[in-house]
Amino acid sequence: MNHPTHTLRDEHQVILKVLDCFEAALRRARDESVVTQEEFEPFVGFFRDFADRCHHCKEEDRLFPCLERCGMPHEHGPIAVMLHEHQIGRAHVRAIAAALPGANSGDEEAIKDVLREGRAFIELLRNHIMKEDHVLFQMADDMIPDAERTRLADEYAQADGQKENRVSLVQYRGLAMELCARYGIAPPSTAGAG
Repeated sequence: MNHPTHTLRDEHQVILKVLDCFEAALRRARDESVVTQEEFEPFVGFFRDFADRCHHCKEEDRLFPCLERCGMPHEHGPIAVMLHEHQIGRAHVRAIAAALPGANSGDEEAIKDVLREGRAFIELLRNHIMKEDHVLFQMADDMIPDAERTRLADEYAQADGQKENRVSLVQYRGLAMELCARYGIAPPSTAGAG
């Protein structure tokens, strides 16, 4: 039987590749002192729709409650840390989105905001994914019984089957492939999964 975190780990691989592309875009923006909405809005869309709405909903609404039923506390420990980091990540993406119009118009402070928030977001999300993949998900794989694994897999499929998520998953996996081609990053091996 699949581990309950298999789907989440696969989605992490797509997210990490887009983070590599985002880092390349930020590096170019820093070197040229130019930030355009055309270049950065696709990243904001990906992080909001694929990473947050489609992926985090599986963690926050399905995996974490399952772990709580298996005895992991909500108020402290890994779940509390992951939820807190999700909130910090959302704040970074909101700040990037808010600064984009000014940065696009050449406002130097707005450009600095996009670059600063972007670097902070990349660092946060890479560390967050590492903690989930190597600590939390290992704990989940060890503690979730078979019956809960089946239920969790069904819940993930149900979440992915919702029309808006289904469209976003296909659209943003395709965007991940396009971004990898644009920035010279090897594509995620799971980009067609779903």
